[in-house]
Amino acid sequence: MKALDLDVLTMMVAVADTGNISRAAEIVHRSQSAVSMQIKTLETALGKPLFVRKPRSVIPTQDGEVLLTFARRMLALRDEAWAAVVRPDVTGRVVIGVPDDYASSLLPSILKKFSATYPKVEIQVVGLPSVALAPMVKDGSVDLVCGTRVKGLSGEFIRFEPMIWAAAPSAHDIWRERPLPIAVFMPGSVARENAIRSLEQAKITYRTSYESPSLLGLLSMVEAGLAVAPLARCAVPAHLTLLGHAQGLPEIAALELILARSAKSKRPPCDFLAEKIMSELRR
Repeated sequence: MKALDLDVLTMMVAVADTGNISRAAEIVHRSQSAVSMQIKTLETALGKPLFVRKPRSVIPTQDGEVLLTFARRMLALRDEAWAAVVRPDVTGRVVIGVPDDYASSLLPSILKKFSATYPKVEIQVVGLPSVALAPMVKDGSVDLVCGTRVKGLSGEFIRFEPMIWAAAPSAHDIWRERPLPIAVFMPGSVARENAIRSLEQAKITYRTSYESPSLLGLLSMVEAGLAVAPLARCAVPAHLTLLGHAQGLPEIAALELILARSAKSKRPPCDFLAEKIMSELRR
C-alpha cells in the first residue's frame, strides 16, 4: 500500500491520458526521466507491468487499466477531501471563456459539481470562439479559457478531442452530393480549417452552404438536411448520424483541447476551477 503514492498515481493517470511520457511530464511539472523512473518503481513494487512501451506511445496493460480505475477514484477522493475543508473560505468570481461546441457538452456537469463544492464562488461564462477568446486572456477580460489551441492562445494540454462528420438521419445520403454541402464555423476556426484540409487532401469538392460562429446554427442546417457539419465528437447530439470512411468522407484531424489562464487568474477560486476542469476532462 505504501507504493500507491498519490503523486505517483497522478503521474500514471497523466501518462495514460496522454499516451506519452514526455507530455505527461509537462502536465505534472516533472522531468521526463523522473516520471519514467517513478512508473518503473511502481511496476517493480507491484511485480507487474502497467504500460506497454511503443516507439511513440505507451498504453496501459490490463493490470494497468485496473489500477487506473482505482487511481482515478483515489485522486478524486483526495480532491473532494481537500475541497470539503477549504471551501468555506473560498469566495470570489471566476470568468471562464469557452466555445459553443465545448460549452454545451463538456462544461455543464463540471460547473455544477464545482458550484456544489464552492457555493460562494460566482462563475460567469463567456461563450465565444477560441480565436476571439485569445486576446481576452491576454488583457485579463477572462480568467480561464477552456478551448482549442489556436494562434495566440496557448495553455496546458488537456486532451485531443476527435472530430467527426455529422448529418441528419433523414438527409437522404446528402454526403454523396458533389460538391459536398458543408456547414462550418467562421474563418479562424481550427475545426473548419481541419475539415476543409481533409476534404482537399481527399480531393472531394465542397461548397460552404452555411457559416456561423454558433454551434446551434450549424446544427440547424444539419437537422434540416441541408448540409453535413464537421464537429467535435463531444458536441454531436445523439440523434444525428456520424459519418466517416464508410460514407466516403475523410478522417479529420483532432482538436487540441487546452486550458489557458490569464495573469490575473492566480487566486484560489481560479486555481480550484482549473484543477476541476483538468481532472474531469482528462478522464
